[in-house]
Amino acid sequence: MEKPLFLYALCGSQRKASTNRRLLEALRDNAPAGVVVEICELIGELPIFNPDREGENTPAIVEEFAAKIRAANGIIVACPEYAHGLPGGLKNALDWLVSRDEVPFKPAMIAHASHRGDFALEQLTEVLKTMSLRLVDEAFLKISLLGKTDGGQSDVLAEAVKSGLLVSVLVKFCAAINRVGV
Repeated sequence: MEKPLFLYALCGSQRKASTNRRLLEALRDNAPAGVVVEICELIGELPIFNPDREGENTPAIVEEFAAKIRAANGIIVACPEYAHGLPGGLKNALDWLVSRDEVPFKPAMIAHASHRGDFALEQLTEVLKTMSLRLVDEAFLKISLLGKTDGGQSDVLAEAVKSGLLVSVLVKFCAAINRVGV
């Protein structure tokens, strides 16, 4: 039996009622056979990045986070826009990975749960490219959940499941991963 593809999802929002987290949960819950999506629970626990704490001084939780990134066949990133920028916790998590070898050329896809947020999307794209992640543009997912009631969000996500949108983007992402044999 073939080993499933492991996708590690980073949510920029740490809110319990985050629309981006809800979108990642929908991707996880509707992943096609042979694909496992795990949502990172470590971002809010990471200490503030400090280059003096790299190498032999790297905190254990950062090593745990990096090990998950290393094990992943691909990374899914979803984040809101805060004051025209990336959420600090997500940027901090990414900063911990900059000088490490887990991310160069690792496939990444962006999922976005809002009808707005272009500043954050531009910044996120720039940061991920600068870190040498391989963005899979054909797997970009944008579903507007922001500003909707819980029921409205459920309806939008149910339609995305019914239409095959969620599975489709994951299939495209996995195909891109498989093309390079990551």
